[in-house]
Amino acid sequence: MFNRFTERARRVILLAREEAKRLDHDYLGTEHLLLGLIREGEGVAALALQNLGIDLEQVRQEVEKAVGKGGGSLFLGQIPFTPRAKKVLELAVTEARNLGHNYIGTEHLLLGLIREGEGVAAQILTNLGADLEKVREEVVDLLGEKISVEKTPQPTNTPTLDRYGRDLTELARNGELDPVIGREKEIERVIQILSRRTKNNPVLIGEAGVGKTAIAEGIAQRIVEGSLPEPLLNKRLVTIELGSVVAGTKYRGEFEKRMERILNEIRKAKNIILFIDEIHTLVGAGAAEGAIDASNILKPALARGELQCIGATTFDEYRKYIERDEALERRFQTVMVNEPTVSQTIEILKGLRDRYEAFHRVKITDEALVAAAKLSHRYIQGRFLPDKAIDVMDEAAARVRLQSSVRPKKLKSVEAELEQVRKEKEAAIRAQEFEKAAKLRDREKNLRRILMEEKTQWETERGKKAEEEVVTEKDIAYIVSSWTNIPIRDLTEEESKRLLRMEEAIHKRMVGQDEAIKAVCQSIRRAQAGVKNIRRPIGCFMFLGPTGVGKTELARSLAEFLFGDEDAMIRLDMSEYMEKFTVSRLTGAPPGYVGYEEGGELTEKVRRRPYSVVLLDEIEKAHPDVFNILLQIMEDGRLSDNLGHTVDFRNTVLIMTSNLGAEQIRSDSSLGFRSGEGGGMSYEEMKSRVLSELKHHFRPEFLNRLDEIIVFHALSQEEIKKIVDL
Repeated sequence: MFNRFTERARRVILLAREEAKRLDHDYLGTEHLLLGLIREGEGVAALALQNLGIDLEQVRQEVEKAVGKGGGSLFLGQIPFTPRAKKVLELAVTEARNLGHNYIGTEHLLLGLIREGEGVAAQILTNLGADLEKVREEVVDLLGEKISVEKTPQPTNTPTLDRYGRDLTELARNGELDPVIGREKEIERVIQILSRRTKNNPVLIGEAGVGKTAIAEGIAQRIVEGSLPEPLLNKRLVTIELGSVVAGTKYRGEFEKRMERILNEIRKAKNIILFIDEIHTLVGAGAAEGAIDASNILKPALARGELQCIGATTFDEYRKYIERDEALERRFQTVMVNEPTVSQTIEILKGLRDRYEAFHRVKITDEALVAAAKLSHRYIQGRFLPDKAIDVMDEAAARVRLQSSVRPKKLKSVEAELEQVRKEKEAAIRAQEFEKAAKLRDREKNLRRILMEEKTQWETERGKKAEEEVVTEKDIAYIVSSWTNIPIRDLTEEESKRLLRMEEAIHKRMVGQDEAIKAVCQSIRRAQAGVKNIRRPIGCFMFLGPTGVGKTELARSLAEFLFGDEDAMIRLDMSEYMEKFTVSRLTGAPPGYVGYEEGGELTEKVRRRPYSVVLLDEIEKAHPDVFNILLQIMEDGRLSDNLGHTVDFRNTVLIMTSNLGAEQIRSDSSLGFRSGEGGGMSYEEMKSRVLSELKHHFRPEFLNRLDEIIVFHALSQEEIKKIVDL
């Protein structure tokens, strides 16, 4: 029911609720609806009552005289309608239907009140000397003059198109569209295509979130500004929802009939440009057994130039649906929409800032805009600029606004105490303890006074703070952190300072293995400083050494230092991938096999947590085909799974452990401990022996792609004592 209410009718309901609260009533009756109709002030109902000399104060006095004030209960939820008020709403729907209106306005609510005739509202109108039949006549007289002002737009020559579409030029004229920054090249190309004689139908192709719909809105704004070439002046850009056209077509031929009506209206008007978002939905839309779909209905008009249509879709959908139908494809001219750069995104955010500041009532600094563009580009994967940067800015502004809207603890405690006192008073009245009830009533009045003072003070302070609320770089970092699970300190602290003390941070968790820790830290510092291919993972390491010397612990330490959580580690035991048929589990089972829809064990985990340490245990036990997969990860930093998703490994640290050469390391040791500091071979000699054995087992192209091959020596007795002391 309420979805058919006009904005003014909805406002009447809100004002009626306010009047009920003012009178301390725990219900919403016809009298409150009458007060809401008068307070609204601009609708047909308010004008009719004003013409009859009925004002708000008169009605308020009559309401208080008729029903009085309530018991002062607190309203924790929505106030319910009385049965009589519900009846009025039903009668309002009936009145709208009788008048042939497809909406419910303030006039219908007033007519419903009059038709009900027995409620408090009708009695009050009678007491004020208003004849109910005269009120009805006044409303009907005003409807002839005011109906177009309140709801119905001026009649157009495209009623079917108006029903199923939205006029973007009208929205632009009313200032309801966001400004379009940049995209000059794409807009000029679209204008050129629209100016052609035939096949004048551009289709915008780009990834989700790069701004395809914004280009269409930009053209609508240019039409309103009059800054387009003469052939496109005075055009209307209308976006149509195919879902609404299909909806409700129960019988064969209804959909085709609607489409033909729309096309005929466009042909006659000769000033309509159609915009269809997700244009690939044309293919198959409305097609039933023996019927034709929307694309085939539109093809003749598209080819002859009778219909100018702008489409928008993604690369994948265009290839899957449009390119498959060559006859449809040749009727559209493609316009590629690429992702904007970070600097272009910053300019877009600056252009949108005023809208978001006005909506959230906060100030957004330039530094916050720069951080939104840079941090979203660097850390948020799988989405595209400027969409992800706008979302980050929007959510950060919402968070800052909500923080100031939290009710103070003192206010909450007073409300809770007031509610408790009210319950005790009611219990005392039921128990006929009137002396106690009188004391509680006085206490309730005092608490209500304190509550009003606290509310006024809070509202005043909140109003002052609203001007001072600022979205800063830290707020942006907090939102990005909540999206990606990367600690805020890592986003805001200068990386160079953190990396300089990397060894110190890792040594807090690990004892010994100085050479291994130093080699890993130096390699990661080089990678983070940019002295590496940006397409490769942060680091690719091979850890060699006997069991229990700290290989896995170092991987956990790296996960905690780089990503803020030692659980940011994906661990796979490669002994499970010894057979050829198990290799496909890494990227997912092929079509037709069990587990096809589930994705790969490696790829799916990295997709869900792209910032992590990938630990491949006992790599020497894996089938040789596994190394072909790893070669692509180490070289290109990406891998495609069985479902076609490209998984990004550029923000991972790839660590492989192996026991190869463990005999060389343990040759002079016992149970993983070195027998003495003086005995045994040097670290470099031990490393060279292990590497020579490694070359016999792994192919050169695999070893060459590793950043570091790190050998862990057996722990000394001194190091074991330190570990025990921990």
